Amino acid sequence: MTDDGPASHARRPSRADRPARSAGSTRSGRTRWLAGGAAAAGAGLLGLLLAAQVGASPACAAPPVGGGTHQGKATFYDAQGQGGNCSFDSAPADRMYVALGPAEYADAAACGGYLDVTGPRGTVRVVVMDQCPECAAGHLDLSREAFARIADPVRGIVDVSYRAVVDPPTGPLAVRVKEGASQWWFAVRVTDHGNPLATVEARTGSGWRGLVRHDYNYWLADDGLGPGPYSLRVTDVYGNRATVPGVQLAPARTQQTDVRLYGGGSGSGSGSGSRSSGSSSAAGGSGADRSGDRSTAAQTTSTAEPPSPGPTPTGSASPGPSPTAGAAGPGAAASPSTVPVAAPADPPPACG
Repeated sequence: MTDDGPASHARRPSRADRPARSAGSTRSGRTRWLAGGAAAAGAGLLGLLLAAQVGASPACAAPPVGGGTHQGKATFYDAQGQGGNCSFDSAPADRMYVALGPAEYADAAACGGYLDVTGPRGTVRVVVMDQCPECAAGHLDLSREAFARIADPVRGIVDVSYRAVVDPPTGPLAVRVKEGASQWWFAVRVTDHGNPLATVEARTGSGWRGLVRHDYNYWLADDGLGPGPYSLRVTDVYGNRATVPGVQLAPARTQQTDVRLYGGGSGSGSGSGSRSSGSSSAAGGSGADRSGDRSTAAQTTSTAEPPSPGPTPTGSASPGPSPTAGAAGPGAAASPSTVPVAAPADPPPACG
């Protein structure tokens, strides 16, 4: 079994979790426009230029969080409809997305979070969908459409300010078990959470087990979790927590739920969310403690993605001879309750 993720900004060898790149794209599947409309300029030179202007912080890797405002630069590129290094099924329909450099992408910790970016023309809200390996901290690589909202694309590079959006409006959680998963090897992606995620856990016979996040935005249990169904417990960086029971071992299928990580929602089982009283509220959040049961069984809808045939450059997970002790079994979804989490007094620091 391979521990595989998509080819995208990450400059890895091609992976079949996404379609082949078009002939006109760069080696990462990104097409960038610079001043004067020139396409596909040297990414390395641009990275050096922006590193000098913004200042990289390689030792610091954390997603932008909280209500603080950061200063930086913005360029733009085209993801060609693909879901980027965050392994989304596709780019968002409104094409409002951004790629972050390694210091702020932080091995996928930023995936699914939102930023408000302000430039000469105004402000645009974008979702973090991708990684830009050559981008320094503070360098935002926006979609062309998002860039056009804040500046004339002819300029190519502009000064911007940006801030994380706390508790942005978002739909109920969706989960996708990765193609190739089995009771011996498990990987799951969680989307539509709004705030960056801190942890994803799975219920096993011995309690909650933390899954390991990989830089293509899947959470793994290399020795598997048994045959399922599973309960997943999701916690964001601000201490919001929700439990999703009834996740099926249905590889390559997106399972929609009625569970929201915070805020109200319609649908049976949706509630107001749970936040620890110890967590802080940054600008954009309500600051109120929340409680309620948001746990509902996941309902599966199919997505069309082929299995991944290629090896991974980051190692592989081999099937074991038997399920691990305490692995989740058919009764794993029995507890639908939402449990408050002891959150840190302040959200994690941002780089840059």
